[in-house]
Amino acid sequence: MGAAGSSALARLGLSAPQPRPRCLGVAALGLAAVALGAVAWRRARPRRRRRLQQVGTVAELWIYPVKSCKGVSVKAAQCTALGLRSGHLRDRFWLVIKEDGHMVTARQEPRLVLVSTTCEDDCLILRAPGMDQLVLPSKPHSSNKIHDCRVFGLDIQGRDCGDEAAQWFTNFLKTEAFRLVQFEKNMKGRPSSKIFPSVVQNYQVAYPDCSPIMILSEASLADLNTRLEKKVKMDNFRPNIVVAGSNAFEEDTWGELFIGDVEMKKVLACPRCIMTTVDPDTGVMSREEPLETLKSYRLCDPSEKPIYQSCPLFGIYYSVEKIGSLKVGDPVYQMVQ
Repeated sequence: MGAAGSSALARLGLSAPQPRPRCLGVAALGLAAVALGAVAWRRARPRRRRRLQQVGTVAELWIYPVKSCKGVSVKAAQCTALGLRSGHLRDRFWLVIKEDGHMVTARQEPRLVLVSTTCEDDCLILRAPGMDQLVLPSKPHSSNKIHDCRVFGLDIQGRDCGDEAAQWFTNFLKTEAFRLVQFEKNMKGRPSSKIFPSVVQNYQVAYPDCSPIMILSEASLADLNTRLEKKVKMDNFRPNIVVAGSNAFEEDTWGELFIGDVEMKKVLACPRCIMTTVDPDTGVMSREEPLETLKSYRLCDPSEKPIYQSCPLFGIYYSVEKIGSLKVGDPVYQMVQ
């Protein structure tokens, strides 16, 4: 068996057959075979029941370069330990902050959802209603100040993107002075142990809320829309991976997923807040729907209230166990026993 075959078996928790020893006597070979066979039987028996089951297909991939701003739809992406990447676009690697370093999201400034991002050559282009476009280098100058920031009460750094970017966001939002910072790979991310102390996985994130990846199914959104007078879009919920071909809320039951050559493991369900009530087309927050309807049928089990409180659950957070690439159209497999 070649290296590729051995690697594939190892990925599924199976072992490739080993060559038989040539220099053992018959008796020794027999005893060794019995002993090894017993050990192999005990070790491999539970794993032989593991198999891949297709649960859907990747319908959409989304990267949100600036936290709370519009997402960028991509056909393919690299899945890194810190989330999706396509060229210079990285998921939630840019963050708007107040001058004291505290994060600013659409929870406080709903019109952030109107800011769009594109990537041209080696630059990011930001656009917003009534504003000239802002052209940013994909990497700020190394002499720019590094800010100590606060994201959901945790410390994290970010390199300042310059006075022009700061003035652009300040002029657009018109409430107070803001700055834009960028996360750099050599900076320390926010550890999962401090975001979710009960979580087993050990990972870091830059500026996403809780994990590198969030997954939601088309069927779950369709189910929600049957209960709403005014339909909402996937943009209200900002997933990275949208899955087609599953039943509504089937993603609640998924654990370990394989997409492309990426492996992911479920962290927790995604607790929803007032940000879901921001209209992605107008930047107006209603503070009511779809959140109130979600609360009517998507609250957690009482035993999980210490984790989720009174927030409804919609979508699933995942950690990245094996980095790789994935694309729209890829099958989504669940590892089942």
